[in-house]
Amino acid sequence: MGQEIDLYLRKSKITRERDRALTFRAQETRGRRWAEEHDYTVRKVWSDNLSAYSDTTRPEFDKAISALAADEVPALWCYALDRFSRKGAGSVLPLLDSGKRLVFDYERLDSAEPRDRKQIINRAEEAREYSELLSHRVLDTKKQQRDEGAWLSAAPYGFEIEDPISRKLKTGKTWSVILRIFTETAMGKSGRTIAVGLTADKIPAANGGPWAGSSVHRIIQSPVYEGWQSVTLVKGGRSIAYRNRRGEKVSVLAEGVEPVPAALVKAARLAVAGHSVVAPEYRSRKPKHLLTGLLTCAGCGGSGSAIHGRSYRCYRYTVGQPCPDPSSVMRSYLESYIYDEWTAAILAARVDDASPLMVAVAERWVALTKPEETTEHQEALAAVKGAEKALEQLALDRRAGIYSGVMGRFFPRLVEEAEADLAAASERAAEYGGPVDLSIFDEPEMLSDAWQAADDDLRRDLIRLAIDRVTITRGRRGRPFVGEDRCVIKWAEPETR
Repeated sequence: MGQEIDLYLRKSKITRERDRALTFRAQETRGRRWAEEHDYTVRKVWSDNLSAYSDTTRPEFDKAISALAADEVPALWCYALDRFSRKGAGSVLPLLDSGKRLVFDYERLDSAEPRDRKQIINRAEEAREYSELLSHRVLDTKKQQRDEGAWLSAAPYGFEIEDPISRKLKTGKTWSVILRIFTETAMGKSGRTIAVGLTADKIPAANGGPWAGSSVHRIIQSPVYEGWQSVTLVKGGRSIAYRNRRGEKVSVLAEGVEPVPAALVKAARLAVAGHSVVAPEYRSRKPKHLLTGLLTCAGCGGSGSAIHGRSYRCYRYTVGQPCPDPSSVMRSYLESYIYDEWTAAILAARVDDASPLMVAVAERWVALTKPEETTEHQEALAAVKGAEKALEQLALDRRAGIYSGVMGRFFPRLVEEAEADLAAASERAAEYGGPVDLSIFDEPEMLSDAWQAADDDLRRDLIRLAIDRVTITRGRRGRPFVGEDRCVIKWAEPETR
């Protein structure tokens, strides 16, 4: 029985002299033929389906070299030197110096032949030089294609490649799904909720499986849906807009193709960042009773708004969950006390004094009486917060090294653009905040009349102009209700400071 030898196979699509040495089967057949002709027995076959041009880790190659270096086997066969490695002489010299036998079938090189040693080293260096040259050519070509607006990989979800030459993008069959994702996000739905809805509607994700919230967020943040060329500078990181040599964004859309509307993109991203005004249909429903939703049980910290007969009662205790000291108070007593405290606090916070409570009341009064104007103001403030977040994200990206390479020269320009966006958003927000008619809160008679004329819905809204929360402690049997002893009121605070 002869000596043992391992075979190393790597798949390639290169064809030489009409000899297709690209399949594993073809390479292994030639390796076993060589072993038989030279009285060797094949011990193990190692194979990688990866490119030698890249720095990708090749686990089977590493195992084959380790086995050779550890004397588990005295020889290694490989179909061709460029199938072995393209890292130069350094990949073969240690093995040659230690007396290991390397056989490269295509070049007819065998380290057992002294005259082949120099050839193996030279060919290894030639393979490295060719790999580097090819790498530069590929990078230059890709950069040129990106600058021309060609999309270099598979079309993003929602798009299709218009033609294989320009590789510009056009909207595809799933574009309606993209618009649905942006619209529902802007309306206040979470990524997870949207993903569940898409999956329930039997709409497959890009991978053909169910949707995930992370997939929804990646779509919302990707510049390609604004029509821009996109790159990922850090593996696994977020996608950012590509900039050409002049620092300009590059469109990847075919002529006449429209991206997701800019206003919708902005609204969706603000919603994801938590800076948007949620659409009415996604807000919580109005409470049924005057103080529902405002009450907290001091015993457990949970809601104290459960209605039990004529009382407000600790919700957890009512539904059978544990509460160490469940609160319960007659609705009529509590509502009367809270109304009296509410009236006294509002009349004490004089309009002309601009006290924090009156500022909060003014903000909420405008929201209640002029919802359209208030929504615009809130959207303007949201734009300010979004612009501030964009500046912060740039700083974080630079700290993470995203702008340490070629893209680094564009960083000052990106900061300048972000600062301009912040200035514009701040200017728009400053347009609001004009005079507000608060006379109703300055006169006891007017306030009382307004309360008496209000229906239940309006009374609930009026109470919430000044009160955020009321914490109730448990009473003692037989003792009368004393609001000062049983209630702690958290008064409203201004949103803008």
